[in-house]
Amino acid sequence: MTYLAPLPTFYRIYKNKSTQGFQSMPYVVALFSAMLWIYYALLKSDECLLITINSAGCVIETLYIAIYLAYAPKKAKLFTAKILLLLNVGVFGLILLLTLLLSAGQNRIVILGWVCVGFSVSVFVAPLSIIRQVVRTRSVEFMPFSLSLSLTVSAVVWFLYGLLIKDKYVALPNVLGFSFGVIQMGLYALYRNATPRVPAKEVADDKEASVDDTFKVAEHVVTIAKLATPAMELKTHEVHPVESPPTEEAAKQENDKAENNGGNADQV
Repeated sequence: MTYLAPLPTFYRIYKNKSTQGFQSMPYVVALFSAMLWIYYALLKSDECLLITINSAGCVIETLYIAIYLAYAPKKAKLFTAKILLLLNVGVFGLILLLTLLLSAGQNRIVILGWVCVGFSVSVFVAPLSIIRQVVRTRSVEFMPFSLSLSLTVSAVVWFLYGLLIKDKYVALPNVLGFSFGVIQMGLYALYRNATPRVPAKEVADDKEASVDDTFKVAEHVVTIAKLATPAMELKTHEVHPVESPPTEEAAKQENDKAENNGGNADQV
């Protein structure tokens, strides 16, 4: 049930073709934990339930991660790929190698059991970043109630199963899982109808973006003005001067000159 709880989230990612701020860490850690529990169950006898459920979990978590990688931005894809290689290949391979070479029999089971407890706790701690985001933004958009509920119910069931088979390694981590599930459901009830709050960083980014847009507009205006200057100068060079009409004094001088020329002509 816990493995199927994120289905609405990934349907939303598939529908919108975007991860929309969801994180891949919980699913990568859940895949790693399922791999460890399969290895632990294979070392013990009569643990078919652990093998069956965690095998299904490996397949489902792998599909979730594949969908996430298909629609995540480049930075998130690189981060997810690095975590996958580091955790699910590097760390798991190291645990496998060390437990096979440095321990044997019941001692190997004990060591691996405590390793499983540690990483099962990390599965429950992984959503802490989401809890912090819920408190910071006062929005439960990225913390579906179905996931929190299934986490709580699953923790109770696995705790009871651990007590039934007298396996403390199965029972112990689910105490913490139950606690985190209750905290998540409490936060959901608290912020379900709250008004979302935009983080200060995002507000600052929006202000910087608006300032940048203002400067860009100013630059465009200056550019247009500079481009317009040669056109204005070109028009100025094309204007030809217009002769002003003669004044009275100039007209009188012209008449006197004409009369003198006429008198000289009579004398000749």
